[in-house]
Amino acid sequence: MKKYLIVYGVLFCSLVNAQEKPNSKPQVERAKAIIDTEIASMVTEVSADSIRSYISALVSFGTRHSLSDTSDAKKGIGAARRYVAGKLKQFARDNKADMRVELDPFSVSPNPRTPRIPYPVTMKNVLGTLHGSDPTDKRILLVSGHLDSRNSDVMDSTGSAPGANDDASGVAVVLELARIMSKKKYPCTIIFMAVQGEEQGLLGARHMAGKLKQAGANVVAMLNNDIVGNTVASETAETNDKTVRIFSEMIPALETDDQTAARAALKAENDSPSRQLARYIREVASVYLKEFTATLNARPDRFLRGGDHTPFNQLGFTAVRFTEFHEDYTHQHQNVRKEKNVQYGDLPQFVNYSYTANVARLNLIALASLAKAPAAPENVKMNVDLGNVTRLTWHAPTTGKKPKGYYVLMRETYQPFWDKKFFVSAASAALPHSKDNYFFAVQSVGEDGHVSFAVMPVPVRE
Repeated sequence: MKKYLIVYGVLFCSLVNAQEKPNSKPQVERAKAIIDTEIASMVTEVSADSIRSYISALVSFGTRHSLSDTSDAKKGIGAARRYVAGKLKQFARDNKADMRVELDPFSVSPNPRTPRIPYPVTMKNVLGTLHGSDPTDKRILLVSGHLDSRNSDVMDSTGSAPGANDDASGVAVVLELARIMSKKKYPCTIIFMAVQGEEQGLLGARHMAGKLKQAGANVVAMLNNDIVGNTVASETAETNDKTVRIFSEMIPALETDDQTAARAALKAENDSPSRQLARYIREVASVYLKEFTATLNARPDRFLRGGDHTPFNQLGFTAVRFTEFHEDYTHQHQNVRKEKNVQYGDLPQFVNYSYTANVARLNLIALASLAKAPAAPENVKMNVDLGNVTRLTWHAPTTGKKPKGYYVLMRETYQPFWDKKFFVSAASAALPHSKDNYFFAVQSVGEDGHVSFAVMPVPVRE
């Protein structure tokens, strides 16, 4: 039997009856957050030693450059792909999990869009697809890291490129989550992915995003882990082992005309689906992790840079990136060498394995919480008639289990996080709070208290 612990959270929760008179002010009480003991147990299973072992193995292949050897048993990108696939198969076998492991090939040829591809090459992503237990739940969650590594010269496919942090650390997070999460069953599908070709132009991610888009897949969330193993900043020597950055796009890269009009009407530039996912990750993780958190960075990626979440955003999927708070550029995109007593190169001795384990825990909490929650509400609308009562309506999700009810979330317009929530059992709410002063959103609530991430309303006049 599942057990849940009740703890007091930092939000305020007002219980609102859908039939209540809109001018009757609801009683405000402290919110009660649910700790799922199954998730709490999985969090304790995350091992820094396991992460160290995965990174050590990946570094041992010498280079994982996307144009490196594919046939050698111990060197190059081919050996690295087979290692990751072998680990995923081991986890599936050991845990008797319904997880399909495959090497997903795709061909890339030289063209103006791929200047880092000098000749035709076949690349392969490594996928571990943990199938959902509910055939009516069509949601897909995806967690990813990139398998390839590079030197100072991005075209150097033979020189030593250990890539311990960039991005063996991200792949190690993916493997550790697969090891632990494949012991359990979830209503929806979870894909554990190591992509190739990130350093040559996000090629593996572009292939996977395009493939899922063409299939009409319901990808609810894509979590990209790239450079998640360092805690010390080069040049300044600042340290931070207590937080990881989450990058999320502000204005969605792909919008319909109606979505653009709705965003403009609501002035909701800070409320893209990816931004809602980032907020969600921070909120659910705070219940389980007291000394490690996520810092929400209000931009798609670091300054003038990109990552494997980008192609997913560009095709309209909800995707975010995890990256360490401080980066050390002496150990990133550098040949292994020593100059003026400074060691360069992305070597394993510069990885903080405990830090990477905490990033894995945060990913795990977010994935498991989303998987156990009902799908998000659909067709959320807000009436735009003038007045001091805000009226919202929505539809129950059409995939997976039905929610127990819904939270209507509210925050003042200058606040970055949702700070009030109102529970309703019906698919509508009339709140005695002016839309002039607050932003609103709606999320589904499951029987066990797990919640979907929030959906902003579309303004309508009825």
